[in-house]
Amino acid sequence: MRQLLLPALLALAAAGSAHAATQAYQIDPVHSSVVFNVDHNGFSRAFGRLRISDGTVRFDPDNWAASSVNATIDLASVDMGDAEWDKAVRGSSLLDADRSRTARFTSDSVEKRSDDEGTLHGKLTLRGVTLPLDIPFRVNRVGKTIYGLHTIAGFSANLVLDRTTFGMTENTGSIGTQVSVWLEIEAIRGGEGPASHDKETPDAHAQ
Repeated sequence: MRQLLLPALLALAAAGSAHAATQAYQIDPVHSSVVFNVDHNGFSRAFGRLRISDGTVRFDPDNWAASSVNATIDLASVDMGDAEWDKAVRGSSLLDADRSRTARFTSDSVEKRSDDEGTLHGKLTLRGVTLPLDIPFRVNRVGKTIYGLHTIAGFSANLVLDRTTFGMTENTGSIGTQVSVWLEIEAIRGGEGPASHDKETPDAHAQ
């Protein structure tokens, strides 16, 4: 029995150590953005912004494979810079925010490609359609804020989505089908809540 018990205890200790190294961070909606653009009838590219309402990043800088991401995007928050345009993009032919207010990304695995770049492999649910999605990303910085109030993990990512694969098949003559998306993410380490993070002075944000 002792011979069986010792390996089991060692395995549990190793598992606990690995878990401890993977820190949980809450995505800060104030300092995170989803920015996108799409062709507007060949004249220009129209830009919009969406708000990440909730999300968790688990990140281990020494073992990226143990990391994960879950994020919820508020489709009703879309901002195109014009109230009527916002309403049109929220409508049933595009984001359909009245029927399904949020989109959600859940990672399945994280692949490290270099010291600060990797790829998230996961699934995006948008307009009730769930499809696999790979997101190339960069780790910008993990560290304390300028006043040492919080530990932040910062990430950037960009990708291109085909809107028609999520059921947005209308207006293809005037609105492009390929949507370029940029993600800028700040996440606060667990227990260091965003409410106090928002109380930093403007000078702290400027530096």
